[in-house]
Amino acid sequence: MNVLVLGSGGREHAFGWKIKQSPLAGQLFFAPGNAGTAELGTNLSVDPNDFETVKKTVLDHNIRLVVVGPEEPLVRGIIDSFAADETMKEVTIIGPSQKGAQLEGSKDFAKQFMQRHNIPTAGYLSVTASSVAHGKAFMKTLKAPYVLKADGLAAGKGVLIINDYNEACLELDNMLSGKFGAAGNTVVIEEFLSGIELSVFVLTDGKNYVVLPEAKDYKRIGEGDTGLNTGGMGAVSPVPFADAAFMQKIEDRIIRPTVNGLAKESIPYKGFIFLGLIKVNNEPYVIEYNVRMGDPETEVVMPRLSSDLLELLMAAGKGTLNQQKCDVDPRTAVTMVMVSGGYPGSYQKGIKVSGVNNVDKSIAFHAGTTLNNNEIVTSGGRVFAVTSFGSSIKEARQLSLNSIKKIIFDGKYFRKDIGFDLM
Repeated sequence: MNVLVLGSGGREHAFGWKIKQSPLAGQLFFAPGNAGTAELGTNLSVDPNDFETVKKTVLDHNIRLVVVGPEEPLVRGIIDSFAADETMKEVTIIGPSQKGAQLEGSKDFAKQFMQRHNIPTAGYLSVTASSVAHGKAFMKTLKAPYVLKADGLAAGKGVLIINDYNEACLELDNMLSGKFGAAGNTVVIEEFLSGIELSVFVLTDGKNYVVLPEAKDYKRIGEGDTGLNTGGMGAVSPVPFADAAFMQKIEDRIIRPTVNGLAKESIPYKGFIFLGLIKVNNEPYVIEYNVRMGDPETEVVMPRLSSDLLELLMAAGKGTLNQQKCDVDPRTAVTMVMVSGGYPGSYQKGIKVSGVNNVDKSIAFHAGTTLNNNEIVTSGGRVFAVTSFGSSIKEARQLSLNSIKKIIFDGKYFRKDIGFDLM
């Protein structure tokens, strides 16, 4: 069958790489894709947020499965748009309904959902400009640091962690006055939880689910987790501290209540649930939901997935995930992200890349690349995610480092210490 993957990053390249391994796979299309996806199939100049053009593309290329990579089309309602269109009846599209996408699109919605279904999370209060005094009084009841989250999508920049009460009050005023645009019209003030974080991924048909390999990602630009936040500088899977007993707690207290809660509230959801979790005194708490796979976590999770991804996705669409199981490669995988100089601040684009074809002991997923006169050039801050297998984090990381040395572009930067806190 023909498949369309919406998006242009490393996540979408990893989806395509895994789907192409399936004997069920026909032609692969990517919208808009990158230089890496162009090697797997056909890139199309289509905006994933232009639903009518996406649907026309599906008909024109006889596509039977659409995988939505990024969150924005989901939050905007692409699933509902397909469901309401008679011509899309035979097409399976992976992702939640617009209401289900509110788990990521509105932190207030997610918190209320967790409260309704007794899912462990930090204490919180949602405030607007009219209730800002109430919010400042609530912060006084908390211990520093103070966590402020813009309710809506803010391109990964809408979370502030502040140690000083007065500064937190000032930032709350700033957020409610438009610092993050409409995303900050409501602000969620949260109790700070201290622990170690991990990400758990679930594919659900709205009733049944399979648990994919877990991962731990590294957001800070600098080694030792220092400096500015980024979209992600690397990831490790499996996560050593997430043993069978801890994963069972996650399934019993978080995954099952989440999937059951969606069903109970009649929220259509056939897609991925990304659980951003924190382990506090050996207990799991939800920091956030995302309604799609993470990036760069997808680039470490997909290589560890031994099952046929296309089969799993079709089963999610048909509501038959209870007939599937998720087989996982037991080896350790480490993904290291190569970024453009200056990232996450301003950086140059259009820098020529060489040496990608010399990588033979790792998988080089393209994240921010494009083709210019058949040459690979950079087009984003995060340029490649290089994934390797090993018998340990140290061995897998070294193999990724060896491969990174072969990929050349001016100003390249990467963290050499991914997984440092797990060894």
